[in-house]
Amino acid sequence: MDKKYICYCGLYCENCAVMAKVAPAAKVLYDEMCGAGFENVISYIPGGDGFWPFLKSMAEDGLCVSCKDGGGNPGCAVRICAKEKGIDVCVLCGEYPCEKFDAFFEKSVGYPTLKQDNDLFREQGVEAWGKMQDERRKAGFTYSDSKREEAK
Repeated sequence: MDKKYICYCGLYCENCAVMAKVAPAAKVLYDEMCGAGFENVISYIPGGDGFWPFLKSMAEDGLCVSCKDGGGNPGCAVRICAKEKGIDVCVLCGEYPCEKFDAFFEKSVGYPTLKQDNDLFREQGVEAWGKMQDERRKAGFTYSDSKREEAK
């Protein structure tokens, strides 16, 4: 587990579909398109001039960085509050869980595993939580998969 990818809310960036699936797929697509000579003809394809720099950026730099490094929603109430309080992870705050987590915990739009994950973090510490995140990543888990499973 890389601690720089622990979000304020308790999500783990490396288990986000953007980092785990989309960025690697973008790299494969970019490499395939370069190999096929698309960089020479992309401007003739409708939307290509906007698409090509975006794809190249995703392939070379990744699409997202941790919310602690400026990625994600800049208006996230959880992030704003944690930064104001100087807290690395909200579960370490005496006011956790607060109303800012209502949407995160809502099963239909939030993150079905987050409450349980944060309970583990709070009760057993970052090492146990990190071990679980690493096991999930190795198994191919992403938060978007857990949302789809919950919706069934």
